Amino acid sequence: MSQLKMNQVTNAETSDSDWKGLYRFGGVAALIAGVIFRRNLGSEISLFSTQKQPGTIIDWFTLLQNNRFLGLSYLNLFDMVDYALVGLMFLALYVALRRANKSYMAIATTFGLVGITVYFTSNTAFSMLSLSDQYAAATTDAQRSVFLAAGQAVLAINNPGAIYQGTGIYMSFLLLAVAGLMISAVMLRSNIFSRVTAYVGILASAFDLAYCITFAFMPAITVYLLSASGLLLMIWHILIGLRLFQLGRGVSKEGVNRIGGISQ
Repeated sequence: MSQLKMNQVTNAETSDSDWKGLYRFGGVAALIAGVIFRRNLGSEISLFSTQKQPGTIIDWFTLLQNNRFLGLSYLNLFDMVDYALVGLMFLALYVALRRANKSYMAIATTFGLVGITVYFTSNTAFSMLSLSDQYAAATTDAQRSVFLAAGQAVLAINNPGAIYQGTGIYMSFLLLAVAGLMISAVMLRSNIFSRVTAYVGILASAFDLAYCITFAFMPAITVYLLSASGLLLMIWHILIGLRLFQLGRGVSKEGVNRIGGISQ
């Protein structure tokens, strides 16, 4: 091996060692996002609750006063936790895959982080909780009417129980789906992640994109598309988390037989 090539390898290894902490944090975030704080966790919680998702604004306010955990779950509060964890995972993936295609990874990471930001600004969980508290504290019918009207306006913008949600939520899904598709495509061109991980990411992103494209025309199938993408995203995050942990320990692809890491 020439001296120049040896220096390049040494510099690459030194550069990667500087990011081991981010790899480990990204791995933890990906695993937590995949195992605990999954997208649409509120829908899963509803399967084990006798209290179903409210339909009217008064029902929402009542649920938030009687059971805040369940009410905030139905308002997709845990999706915000999930997306925050996914944001950290995206940063670790950018560092891990930047040499495979720096421009694609820069675009994908930007799309992902913008999508996460859009979701944060579009989620109505805390707005509804505040209105519920103010409604409960109101002393006159006129005050209660104001808070009911405000709550109804919030639900009109983004109602978790409706087929059609707010524009911000769909833009978030679209940006994150494109980001996931681009990242998975870069995985196929790298020797960092396995083809299994890349193909799972491609399928998950494809289902999300199909949802974004068809929700206005074929709403009956959207629940199946979301369910499929949710399951695949859970698997994708777990596979990514395991691999990022290995990168954090300095383990190369050839040096381990990992879950989801079948040799190409």
